[in-house]
Parts: sequence; C-alpha cells; structure tokens
Amino acid sequence: MEPIDIGLWVSGGMLVLVLLGMRVAFAAALAGLVGLFLVFWSKRGFDPEQLGWAITVAAKTAGQVPHSKVASHELSLIPTFILIGYLAYYAGLTRALFEAAKRWIAWVPGGLAVSTVFATAGFAAVSGASVATAAVFARIGIPEMLKIGYNKQFAAGVVAAGGTLASLIPPSAILVIYAIIVEQDVGKLLLAGFVPGAFSAVIYALLIIGIAVIFKSVGPPVRGFTWRERFASLPAAMPILFVVVIIIFFVYNPFGEKAWGTPTEGGALGAFIVFLMALGRGMRWTELKSALVETAKLTVMIFTIIWGVLIYVRFLGFAELPDAFATWITSLHFSPWVILVCILLAYAVLGMFMDAIGMLLLTLPVVYPAVMALNGGEFVSAADSAFGMSGPMCAIWFGILVVKMAEFCLITPPIGLNCFVVAGVRDDLSVQDVFKGVMPFFLADAVTIALLVMFPAIVLWLPSLA
Repeated sequence: MEPIDIGLWVSGGMLVLVLLGMRVAFAAALAGLVGLFLVFWSKRGFDPEQLGWAITVAAKTAGQVPHSKVASHELSLIPTFILIGYLAYYAGLTRALFEAAKRWIAWVPGGLAVSTVFATAGFAAVSGASVATAAVFARIGIPEMLKIGYNKQFAAGVVAAGGTLASLIPPSAILVIYAIIVEQDVGKLLLAGFVPGAFSAVIYALLIIGIAVIFKSVGPPVRGFTWRERFASLPAAMPILFVVVIIIFFVYNPFGEKAWGTPTEGGALGAFIVFLMALGRGMRWTELKSALVETAKLTVMIFTIIWGVLIYVRFLGFAELPDAFATWITSLHFSPWVILVCILLAYAVLGMFMDAIGMLLLTLPVVYPAVMALNGGEFVSAADSAFGMSGPMCAIWFGILVVKMAEFCLITPPIGLNCFVVAGVRDDLSVQDVFKGVMPFFLADAVTIALLVMFPAIVLWLPSLA
C-alpha cells in the first residue's frame, strides 16, 4: 500500500469518527498517530519485525507536534483577544454598546434586531470568539427583543447569526489560525477582515429590515429616544471604539511604513487597556475571576483542537496527500472559478458536521496548496494569475472566503455551535427554535460570499495599503 492510499483510508476513517460523535481534536490526533505508524511501517514493507520501530517513530513524531507547533509567538494573541472580549462584557462595556446602538438605530423597521447586529459587530472588534459573542448577546439582546414583542425564534436567530461576525472582524482567532497554517502575514489578514466583516453586518441589517417591512409583526421599531438621550449614550460606548482604534493603529501604522508593533503586542496592549477600563468602572474580583476562567476555558478548547489536528496534518505531509490533491485539481478541465465555487460548496456541506476551527485545520493543508496552484503558484504576479491577483493577495482573499464559510458553518444544522450556545444560555429556547430563526440568514451569507468572490477588491483594498 502506497503512502497516498494510507492517507485516503485514514482520512476517511477520521471523518467516520467525527460523524459518529468523537470530538474533532481527538479524532484527528488518533487518525494522525495511526496514519504516521502505517506510513512508517509501509516504508519497511510492513515487516512484522519492524512493528516496534514504526510505533516508536510514529509516537515520537506525533509527540513533538503539540509543543513545536502550539508554542508559537503568533498563537499567543488568541487568549489576549478572547480576554479583551470577556473583560469588556464583565465590565459592562458590552451593554453600554448595545444601549447606544439601540438609541441610534432602533427606529428603523426591525430596529432592535439591527441594533443587535451592529452591537455584535462592535463587540466582535474587541473579541476574537464567535461563541463568546453569541453567549453575551443571548443574555443582552434577546430579552430586549422579546420585551417589545419580537418572535423568539427570530430574536434567537439574529443573535446566533450576529455572533458569527466575530470570526471575520479582527481580532479573529480563526484568521490567526489560518495565517499560521498557510504561513501568511497575520497583520494583513486581520486588516483584510475589517471591510468584509462590516459588509456582512450591513447585509444582515438589510435582510432584517426587509423581513420587518414585509412581516410587520416580526420586528416593530422602537421610537421615542430624543437626540439628547442618543448623544448621552455615546460616552459609555466609546471605550470599545477606543480599544479598536488603538489596536488598528498599533498593528497598522497609517503615518509610516513600519508598524508600531506586532498583532501579538497589539492584543496584549488592548487587553491591558480594557483591564484598566474595567477597574475604572468598578470591576470586582469575582467578575475578574469569571473573565479569566472563561478565557482559559475557551483558549484550552481552541488549543486542544489545534494540537490534535496538527498531528493529523503532520501525517498528511508524510502521506504526500496535499501535493497529490493539488496536482489532481490543476489537471481538471474546468475553469479555476468553477473549481473555487465547488470548493466553497464543499465547505458548506462539511460545515454541517464539523466545527469551524476543526474544519479549517483539517482541510487547509490539502485545499490551500490546490487553490494556490490554480492561481498559478505562491509567487505568481497578478498579470499571470488565474484569479487576477498575486500569490500573497490570493492567499489573503481565499482566507477571508474560507473564514466566511466557517461563519456560515457556525449556524448550520446539525452542528451549528452558535445555535447550541444561544439555546444553552436561554432556558425558554430549544436548539430547534434557534435553527429555525437563523434560516433567513443563510440567504444573507450566500449573497455576501457571492459578492466577495465576484469583487475581490472588497477584501483586498485595506491590506493592499499596508
């Protein structure tokens, strides 16, 4: 049996384990360990006398991965970005942001839902986790919408869909993971997420307004706020905006050619500033402890998935599966654009059965080289490429597309994690209620993805300035 055959059989077995309910991290780690053993043993002709040697080498190879890959300077910004979000929540900055959005936007049809979407976008700009964003606004936004007569399924769908914006709007943990896997500039990828993230929020808002206009009972507007009340709400919401601006200016210096610091240092600075703001607003020890514990829990979950999947990725390299897949993709007699759309559709299907981070970690080592080969290679110029952009820009553009697909997967049944989070926070909602509520947002995401594919400038404008 050739290494590539082992790669295909082991990958199929891993997918079966995931479908049977095993956690992605453990299924990937097990598949990677078994695959490494089989690949090494195959190099000795499956000689029974070499069985012990193959087991030892496979174990040593797999054992080196967690530390060598996870002990990365770039990955350290994931917990700092998550901490920013939880500190902002426990300090009351999130509720102030929601209140400001409500006073300024709630007068439009479906205004409170639109306010929730823009508030989640604002919170996403200081957080890095979709799950945290969905959990926070399930506590803040849903009660406000139910109070004035919103359909509870629709209200839950708004929060679950709005929470996905944290996957795209920096600081985004998934964008950081993508950058590390494909070895691209973290700062430029984070910059690339701003415009598409804001664009997604606007598409969501337009969808909500359209639904509220057609079905007037779905989302009644909220009126009665004076201009004085609106302006009075801004000071309490400004700290979050201030932190966002600080991080952007620190990572991307618009006044010079060189940035003031790395994204990791920007995340640490942002966390320190929010911590000082939280202390200034009277944060107690119990609240600080809760923020630290929640940050630790989410960080451990993300890092566990990373190290488990990276063992599998190491196996894929030895099995030579990424190169074989890239060769096969480029040999197809179809337009690169058609193949790209098929890849994105495959992500949509795969996301129904896997969590977003695990899905990207498992597929990118194979899919990314294929997409770059379709474009003409890592170092191709824009004039010679299939997609009309240079190799590094293609990597950024494709990254935003797959992260947007990961957003989509956070609300698709039966594994849509954000939907489970919202239902878990609210005792009056079932998971089925949330899934019904997010259905209209599938259309909004499809429109957004189509526009990002057709108009790459939406993604590439900001990073091209860096």
